[in-house]
Amino acid sequence: MSGKTVLEIKNLSKSFGKNKVLDGINLTVEEGTVCGLMGENGAGKSTMMKCLFGIYAKDEGQIDLFGHPVEFSGPKEALESGVAMVHQELQQCLDRTVMDNLFLGRYPTKGGIVDEARMLRDSNNLFARLSMNVNPKTVMRTMSVSQRQMVEIAKAVSYDAKLIVLDEPTSSLTEREVRKLFSIVDNLRKQGVSFVYISHKMDEIFEICDDVAVLRDGKMIFKKHVADTNMNELISAMVGRSLDKRFPDVDNAPGEPYLEVRNLNTKYDPVLHDISFMVRRGEIFGIYGLVGAGRSELLESMFGIRTIASGQLIVGGKKMHFNSSKQAMNHSFALVTEERKLNGMFGKDTIKFNTTITNLEAYKTMHLLDNKKLNEAATREIKQMNTKCVSPDELITALSGGNQQKVIIGKWMERSPQIFLMDEPTRGIDVGAKYEIYQLIIKMAKEGKTIIVVSSEMPEILGITNRIAVMSNHRLAGIVNTKETNQEELLRLSAKYL
Repeated sequence: MSGKTVLEIKNLSKSFGKNKVLDGINLTVEEGTVCGLMGENGAGKSTMMKCLFGIYAKDEGQIDLFGHPVEFSGPKEALESGVAMVHQELQQCLDRTVMDNLFLGRYPTKGGIVDEARMLRDSNNLFARLSMNVNPKTVMRTMSVSQRQMVEIAKAVSYDAKLIVLDEPTSSLTEREVRKLFSIVDNLRKQGVSFVYISHKMDEIFEICDDVAVLRDGKMIFKKHVADTNMNELISAMVGRSLDKRFPDVDNAPGEPYLEVRNLNTKYDPVLHDISFMVRRGEIFGIYGLVGAGRSELLESMFGIRTIASGQLIVGGKKMHFNSSKQAMNHSFALVTEERKLNGMFGKDTIKFNTTITNLEAYKTMHLLDNKKLNEAATREIKQMNTKCVSPDELITALSGGNQQKVIIGKWMERSPQIFLMDEPTRGIDVGAKYEIYQLIIKMAKEGKTIIVVSSEMPEILGITNRIAVMSNHRLAGIVNTKETNQEELLRLSAKYL
């Protein structure tokens, strides 16, 4: 670390109407360091970064880059000035190849024609430099979220960025991929590249960051060297109170067997092989495994989205066969998807629309939608989920990621499902909101609902479940009692069929 300041934000303020989102923010990032940025959803982290990148015009303050004031007109200008951002919600051309995405907007040409040979050569050199095993000719849609995220990080590096903002970069990475990411960050840090590392994962902050800054309600609470703080102080600074425990008591009492998956095989890639398990009423059943192990595909098969080639789904002793998600919903199933912006919400519509869309028949009077009932439903779920918003008529995209997730869970709560499939339900959510969702999951289980939770976070899967099924390479590697297992056994099972 040279001590040279790369980024300095001075007295930054931003309001939307009467709502002051940023209030006199000050932050410095030194050359060759990783500065962790923490705060609850809605604390102002995203707004601060959007002001840096010129997406929002700041109301007050100054942003200095390498000692000179900057005011970018947009992300392209920021990128060309050596400032890059890897978003949690990836924005990529999924039907194009990896190298197309890397060179989008800056295709090399030869004689007026795109020079694909150079693109391929430069892409291979880039991935070799970063020790990534990626084929530049692969179509993005065929890749996992984690693989696409690593491509986006490589793209930032390809611009020779001197400051890279990573927004929840490990939210969909396996433990092995996290190690790879940390290795890349560490190597770039030694080359003088600086990072702003936005994360809700405490363990990562203490492992990879040099400094940590905490935002709460638009104010900078503190910035300290990581070595000078601890987990309890960070949590207290983020939520304004002390959380005695990371997870609530899992005090539900599972009842009789209720849901059974028997010898399930799927038809199309990736194919699931001979999956069998049973879940009880009022049980929280975890599904763990490396990214790409088939966890999401299993939930989608149960929910009627993927075609089951053979095997049975039995609910309450009755055999079920769903050809669509609508059929699954009519049999009291609900599914919270992993990628909320891609397939979990209607981004161009309101909180009210997103809350009521799955249950419209319940809000009709004389066969017509009743706006009073729609408002009551949205208001009820805003209150129940403790969603931070202005009104039910606010666009869902105006909310932080955690509050968007609360709306998505709330829409399913309106249907009172008996079987709740939850794929990474706390992905990209702050520690306070996570605790609220854990409490909700346990409450639903105590009411007799059957909950199946997929999570990549090992502490989470061990902290809120009764039993855990471990997937490995599209097969079921084993089922363990949560109280009788540990991280080592889960990792061993997740590698069983690799």
